Amino acid sequence: MHDEHGVVAAAQLFKVLGNESRLQLLQLLGESPRTVGRLVEVTGMSQPLVSQHLRSLKQAGLVAADRHGKAMNYHLADDHVAHIVDDAIAHVEESHTTKTADRRPGRISP
Repeated sequence: MHDEHGVVAAAQLFKVLGNESRLQLLQLLGESPRTVGRLVEVTGMSQPLVSQHLRSLKQAGLVAADRHGKAMNYHLADDHVAHIVDDAIAHVEESHTTKTADRRPGRISP
């Protein structure tokens, strides 16, 4: 398959984003940088699971880490990541709102 304008790479990116836990981690990291321990506390996921997801996100170029003493602080690699996650969530919420409005009594569906 010819990689026209990064389509193959974008498809790979969406595969990585296609996991609820990873999206939750990206949302949290979009709010502020966090350590693995803090992400474990906030999400309730196990430490090995959080680390595994962070490794996948880091390999995909979505997350970066900085060492502060013994701790690694994870953060979004750039603002594009936050936009992708925020736009996806906004799209789903808009779609849900539209579907709910379409089911109001007396409304004629197209």
